[in-house]
Amino acid sequence: MDRLTLSGIAARTAMPYEAPPDLAALSLEQIAQAVEQRRLPPVERWSPSEEIDSLMRIAADGTWFHNDSPINRPAMVRAFSSLLVKDDGGQHWLMTPQCRQAIAVDDAAFIAVDMKVEDGALAFRLNTDELVIAGPDHPLRAEGDPDCPAIYLGVRHGTEARLDRATWMQLAEHALNGGGEELTITSAGATFSLVPR
Repeated sequence: MDRLTLSGIAARTAMPYEAPPDLAALSLEQIAQAVEQRRLPPVERWSPSEEIDSLMRIAADGTWFHNDSPINRPAMVRAFSSLLVKDDGGQHWLMTPQCRQAIAVDDAAFIAVDMKVEDGALAFRLNTDELVIAGPDHPLRAEGDPDCPAIYLGVRHGTEARLDRATWMQLAEHALNGGGEELTITSAGATFSLVPR
């Protein structure tokens, strides 16, 4: 892939995008197939030597900005999001083979906007229309105030999605229906506390 530029990404995302079906209409098997079929750039294999500022920011509500102007094309946001990594110091980067570009992230790189429970697993739809199944490789964690926690879902390469209010309410209702003494949730064999520590 050539150096990441807005015009280059725009050219690659000119084709119309067809959103996947509603999460509620998908079986867990269909969700797992959709996750497996998504082809992502191999950013984990890239070691670019150049480092610059992308002049981009992801706001807490999930809106992407370039030079303080919102990026209104969902296909462009999806393309950029496939290049995201977060390093051990908490810095987010847009990666290409030749260059890594710093990107400011106000809270989390993604927003989880819907959830489905099926066969002992929790599947989430992100604001980029990606599907993620919570589990050992995609953990849930709670931060903030125990009375009103912020719940985050691991996505990939260190990045996370913050659950929006409606999705957090779905998750809390599911946890409360579990009847346990502590507010925990199990998905794909892994158990996560929903109470900030």
